[in-house]
This record gives sequence, structure tokens and C-alpha cells, in this order.
Amino acid sequence: MSVYRWLDERLDLDRLNKKFMRKAFPVHHSFFLGEIALFSFIVLVLTGIFLTLNFEPSSRLVEYRGEKLPAAYASVLYIDSLPFGKVIRSAHHWAANIMVASVFLHLLRILLTGAYKRPREINWILGLLLLGLTVVLAFIGYALPFDAYAVTATQIGYGIAKSIPYLGDWLAQLMFGGEFPSLRSLPRLYALHVLWLPLLLAALIGLHLLIMIKQKHTQPRYAEEVAPGKVLGVPMVPMQATMMGILFLLYLGSLFLLAGALIAHPVEVYGPPGTSTPVLKPEWYFLWLYGLLQMIPSSWQIPLPGGAAITSEFIGGVLIPGLLGLVALLLPFLDTRRTKMRYLELPSQHPMRTSVTVGLLFFFFVATFAGWKEEFGMTNAQLWAMLVFIPLGAWLATYVLIRQIWGKEG
Repeated sequence: MSVYRWLDERLDLDRLNKKFMRKAFPVHHSFFLGEIALFSFIVLVLTGIFLTLNFEPSSRLVEYRGEKLPAAYASVLYIDSLPFGKVIRSAHHWAANIMVASVFLHLLRILLTGAYKRPREINWILGLLLLGLTVVLAFIGYALPFDAYAVTATQIGYGIAKSIPYLGDWLAQLMFGGEFPSLRSLPRLYALHVLWLPLLLAALIGLHLLIMIKQKHTQPRYAEEVAPGKVLGVPMVPMQATMMGILFLLYLGSLFLLAGALIAHPVEVYGPPGTSTPVLKPEWYFLWLYGLLQMIPSSWQIPLPGGAAITSEFIGGVLIPGLLGLVALLLPFLDTRRTKMRYLELPSQHPMRTSVTVGLLFFFFVATFAGWKEEFGMTNAQLWAMLVFIPLGAWLATYVLIRQIWGKEG
């Protein structure tokens, strides 16, 4: 009796093969964005295992090479001294950046092609949660090296969490273990970063994939002409698996080339936490929030009952992102136009949706630019004018252009 037959009798492998391994995957380059996000998560887990084996999540002072340093900071110096340790830590950093970018671009494709509509509302919401959770995990990773940069950047996040009226103190206690930095801060953030939030992220990824398999992929537009009414694609095994394997090897090669050429976050440049505050800019995916905080005067405060208040930190760091997230969550329930959900919509078919999306992208670009206002000598008045008129101009120009060229309204 062959091994396959023995396993088939117990696990019904033939049924598994027919149901999952022969699933048709559309052949389109944009569909690989989800795979790249999955590859990034796998690399983050594998490189994270190496880092956790050599890291002490503590701010207690230890002696390292004749100096008294925080244990977490000394751990990173030790990791960098190991063979390929600095490259692996750098790969972990860049994989996080790639995962944020690929999840965002994946959601952008879903938005522009209308693939968030019924019956795919649940997966759209799961995608938004995956993006939010990925960004939170990346932020927590900021704090762990416990150098001057990490402490300063994390204190900004701590201030934003604490600014939430009525709930801020509780959220700060839950996430940061009280005031940051304290003896409880790093163990709390470390547990969230390496255990609880990755488990939640893995569960959401698994659920996202199960729903996708159940509902089947949406089809590229060419499929409607080539094979109308049919699912067009290549089987999971062997063709899709082969393409994914090649893409994964290309991803690994590119990632480690980037990690070796551009070593991420050299902690010795910033040094351990001290009395001085280093000049820093957050990662690109936080820079737009940083820009909003730069633009909003600290004098903007609205008193609330019970001694609470709506502050500039809350407006820029919580209220504006929260409103954008709420609109995104509600989008499938607000956009109820009927469509052929088997096929992706072309952006030109829906000029209003496409132009609003372009306007929002320009909003993020201008807010990101505001993060460099001191370097460019910009005033808040100039930045606010740009933040209002550039996205509006981009929305109007895109809408008119699409209507003039394609003359359709979705």
C-alpha cells in the first residue's frame, strides 16, 4: 500500500485535492499583492523567532562592553554583533514596511475595482482590520530597541492614546502598562508584539483566505470576453503554487539584498535614552499622521464634561484617522449599486468613486509633506490651504478627465 493511499483512506486527500488544490486562480499581476503580504508575514515570523531568542524586553540597566545600558538596547547591540544578525534585523524591518505597503495597495485595488461590494463585505472589513493591525504591530516594534529614537517615537504614540477622552488612561494602561517609559512598558509591548497581536493577525489572515476560497476570486475584465459565465484561471496545484514559489524566491532575494544594502535603524547612531530629544521622522506610513499633528495648533482644545477635553493630539491622531476608517468600514453598505460581482469593475466605469479615491490619495500626500514643513519652511496656513485645495483639485480633475475620455457614470 502506497503512502498516499494510506493517507487518503484516513484524510480523504482526493476530496481535498478536488476542493482546494484544483481551485482556479486568476492570472493577473495585481492579484499577487495579497501573496506578497502573506510572504511578508511569514518572513516577519521567521526573522522574529531569531530576534526573540536574543532579545531581553527590559529597561533595567546591565553592563555591556564596559557600559551601563538598558537591557533591551544592549540586546539589539548584541544581535547586531552576531553573524548576519544586523541583516536579519534589517530584513525584519523592511518586511514590515513591505507588508504595510502591499496590504494598502491590495485594498486600493479592491476599492478601485468595486470588489468590496456584496457578497464580499466581510472580507473587505477583514482587510481593513488586517491593515490596522499590521500598522499597530509596526508601531509597537518601534519601542523594542529602546534607543533614544524608539523612546521619543513611542512617547508620541503614548500621548495620542492618552488623549482619547474618558478612555485614554485605560487604553494607555492596557497597552503601555502605565506611564511610558516604565519598568512595565517593554514587557507589555513585547508580549503584544510577539504573541497576542501576531496570533490575532494569523487568525484574521486564515479567516480572510477561507472566505476567499469559499466565495472564489473576482475575475479580471478580460475573463468576461474570453469565457463568459465561467471561472477562468489556473489550478492551485501545480501552476499557481509554482508561480507563488518563484515569486517567494524573488521576494526573499530582493528583501535580503535591500536589508544588506540599507541596514535599518542603526541604534548606535541614536544611543540609549537620555535627556535630549533626537530629531526624528516616523516611518512613511506614519508620516501623514505626524504631518497632521504638526499642522494642528496645540491651542485647539474643546472642554468636555468631567474634566476631559478634545485636544489637538486627539484630532490629528485619532479623530481624523478614525473618521476615514469608519467611512471605509461602511463603504460596502453605502455603495449598494448592482454589479456583476464575478467581474472586476474598471475604474473608468465609476468616475466618482475613482476621483474621490484619487483625492484621498492626494490628501495623504499633502499630509505626509506637512511632516517636512520645517525643512521646507512652510507655515500652517499654507499647509492647510494645500490640504484643502490640492485634494479637491485632484478629485475634480480626475472626474472631468474620466468623463471626457470615457463619458460614463457608474
